Amino acid sequence: MKIKNRQQLLAMVAGAGVVLFIADKLIIDPLTNSWSERRTKITELRKKVQDGQALLKREQSLRGAWNEMRSNTLTNNSSLAEQQVLKTVDRCAGDSRASITSINNQWKHDSEDYMTLECRVEAAGDLPALTRFLYNLEKDPMALKLQSVELGSRDNNGRQLTLGLQISALVLTPQEKR
Repeated sequence: MKIKNRQQLLAMVAGAGVVLFIADKLIIDPLTNSWSERRTKITELRKKVQDGQALLKREQSLRGAWNEMRSNTLTNNSSLAEQQVLKTVDRCAGDSRASITSINNQWKHDSEDYMTLECRVEAAGDLPALTRFLYNLEKDPMALKLQSVELGSRDNNGRQLTLGLQISALVLTPQEKR
């Protein structure tokens, strides 16, 4: 080969390398990134469609559970709602042989859609009575939530215990249709 042809060949190979490098950076990389982003987006969309189809299959049971929860909320009348909670706490305490020493109520208006009745309940009894009382409160169909539980001993042997509960009861406030 002649030197001139060799130089031209090297220049063409170098030019082809530069063109391939530029094509890689300006065309191939953006396309592959775009394809991988689309693949990820398609995977996410397929997952959302599957989740939606699963929700549609469970629609009746979910609506039934929601309707049951709505029916077990407290009434919108604040004095009747307080009465409902007090009756429930008294019934649960009576069934478990725990004695209620005090109940303090406070209303919270957290949202336009609902209110909560926060209650501080103090109870006393032995361990089986207090655990049964907690169980009865948790299993009651009323929309009650145990926020905190404190347990203390009233004697040196731990046979007489005190229980402090922070519970909240839900009141749904229906919005007027405009």
